[in-house]
Amino acid sequence: MKIIDANNLVIGRLATVAVKYLLQGEKVIVVNVEEGVISGSKSSTFGKYLHRRQRKSLVNPARHGPFFPRRPEGIMKRAIRGMLPYKKSRGRKAYKNLRVYIGVPKEFEDKRCDTIADANISKLKVPKYIKLKELSKSLGATF
Repeated sequence: MKIIDANNLVIGRLATVAVKYLLQGEKVIVVNVEEGVISGSKSSTFGKYLHRRQRKSLVNPARHGPFFPRRPEGIMKRAIRGMLPYKKSRGRKAYKNLRVYIGVPKEFEDKRCDTIADANISKLKVPKYIKLKELSKSLGATF
């Protein structure tokens, strides 16, 4: 079982590492997901996610879906799912071994959390980024 702390990690790079562990059959738990970051300017990131959310209402408001997540754990799970071969049985099985949490649950407080040095925002020296917490609040999520 791998416990990964997402604090100041780029979620795309974190997702690639998590997918490798999941496809090897390990259980992956991601904590502090609201502190994860998306690289890029705030305006372009907001625009991209708002366009996704509003696309369904532009075409046909009576239609149900597609649905996109607003909360940080949903955005992270969706990023990981997009990298898995989800339509195949091994991808679905791997996805079931994933748990994503806002903050650190009590059962994982005393356990050692891994971090990914290659995904840290300070090491990458990315000048423009946005935290998942800010993105979720702008999309209308409450947590």
